[in-house]
Amino acid sequence: MSSSPENEAADLLQGILDLQSVLVGAGNASDFLSGLTKLAAASISEASGDEIECAITVKVRRRPLTAAGSSPRAVQIDRFEQAIGDGPCIAALREMSPVIIDDGSTDLRWPALTKKFAEIGVHSSLGIPMEISEDASAALNFFASKPSAFTPDVFNKAVGFAAAARNILHLSVRIDSAHHRAEDLESAMQSRTAIDLACGVIMAQNRCSQAEAMEILTKVSSNRNRKLRDIATELIEQVSGSGIETHFE
Repeated sequence: MSSSPENEAADLLQGILDLQSVLVGAGNASDFLSGLTKLAAASISEASGDEIECAITVKVRRRPLTAAGSSPRAVQIDRFEQAIGDGPCIAALREMSPVIIDDGSTDLRWPALTKKFAEIGVHSSLGIPMEISEDASAALNFFASKPSAFTPDVFNKAVGFAAAARNILHLSVRIDSAHHRAEDLESAMQSRTAIDLACGVIMAQNRCSQAEAMEILTKVSSNRNRKLRDIATELIEQVSGSGIETHFE
């Protein structure tokens, strides 16, 4: 029996809330992706009435790699596809559209992969792509032990989950990027502080202009083949006997 639009919307909202909880509770990206695949497997298993396993493949700079799975077996299954070099997950990433193996015994597109799947008891598979950023994408790869496991209702549930996951992944990337930008800004300000203080010391010692002090500092950095910031920090520590503190909000 098909779900109503109201139930599908409620399921999608609950999926987003669950994914947000996973993101907040994750200690790092690996923990988040692992939690995401476990949640995906549980959600689609419930929809299908059978055990479904899930792995996530992340593609950065054109190279797809298995990042995490709902179980060690799910990671192993996904890596079979990576080793062969093609299959529903890789095709989904390439075409940016869901790709299904409905029955591995009759699907002729990837004979080496479906043979390997059959050996380990996988008879249908579904790859769903998610565009994360300009240079990164990912795909959820679902595996079932029986043919035709991904009925229209199960397929729609998986696509809806992937849409929610894509939004959370996009948010996590933006948060991570903002964090790194803040770290870069702090590092730049600390470098500027060290260099300015070192120039002040050189100006006082040599009774020269700021431009001349900067030239002296740059020359020492070049001669010693060390970063300008490191030379400046070393000079300040020699003069003050302590490190440099940068105060800013």
